[in-house]
Amino acid sequence: MKRRDVLIGSGSLAAVAAGAAYAGLKQMGSASDYNTITAATRLPLPKLPEMRDLICYATLAPNGHNAQPWLFRASENRIDILPDFTRRTPAVDPDDHHLFVSLGCAVENLALASAARGRPGTAAFVPAAGGSIAFDIAAGQPVISPLFNAIPRRQSTRAEFDGRPVSAANLQTLVDAAAIPGVDCIVLTDRPQLNRVRDLIVEGNSAQMADELFMRELKSWLRFNPRQAAKTGDGLYTATNGSPAMPDWLGPRAFDRFVTAKSENDKYAAHLRSSSGIAVFVGAKEDSEHWTLVGRLWDARASDSPCRRRRSG
Repeated sequence: MKRRDVLIGSGSLAAVAAGAAYAGLKQMGSASDYNTITAATRLPLPKLPEMRDLICYATLAPNGHNAQPWLFRASENRIDILPDFTRRTPAVDPDDHHLFVSLGCAVENLALASAARGRPGTAAFVPAAGGSIAFDIAAGQPVISPLFNAIPRRQSTRAEFDGRPVSAANLQTLVDAAAIPGVDCIVLTDRPQLNRVRDLIVEGNSAQMADELFMRELKSWLRFNPRQAAKTGDGLYTATNGSPAMPDWLGPRAFDRFVTAKSENDKYAAHLRSSSGIAVFVGAKEDSEHWTLVGRLWDARASDSPCRRRRSG
């Protein structure tokens, strides 16, 4: 079972916006219809038949390019989460570590949902056949946590942060919560360190945007209008970056013309300038098992950290 079987959905120059609007409003679909679809995914999910209900929550996990690179196999008391290598992103993720981090995020959502439904489970990494995660489900009392309630409501934005500092106590809480075997959490708040990270991000982004294969892959996951985003149920809806809706044929051309390394680097630099800190989660080993651990920890800890809650917009 895939997310796409369960749910759908999750200024550029004025001349481009006007041309796009004139060229195909009907073809592009309605922004209000798309907003209705995405708003529904942020509501508490209905109690579907048990396994389907749990898988619904698992599919709301963060994942690279919103590619949803996972498959779910359910039996009576077990759900296996398997990588879907047909949805990998080899240009940006040649060793598939983003893919396995995404699987780790999914299993953390699954663990929170199963506990809330009174079916607590334990996860184990299975190295065979490229690696997967076995989640065995037991019986127990429902445990509903703030993190579980947040699953349907979380979202990513591209807005700047508000720049307010995070208290030392909150930062220590984040570090303590991340203290699990196999993963380290490194928190950076010193401005010279943040500037160094900014420089590395800018350098890396410049290299990526000069890579034809990377750019081609990125564009294949962009969704330039409400109809396209709702139809595919995956990918990156460009309106979240403040871009106008454009017809399928115009979107890629406008992207090539107006999205440059400089424009993206300026945006990333602004994000770093307005951030109070950065948390980096590092696996003890460069292998699939530790990448899934990083995903579980990031999903559970970073998603509820004060650093994320302070983002403006």
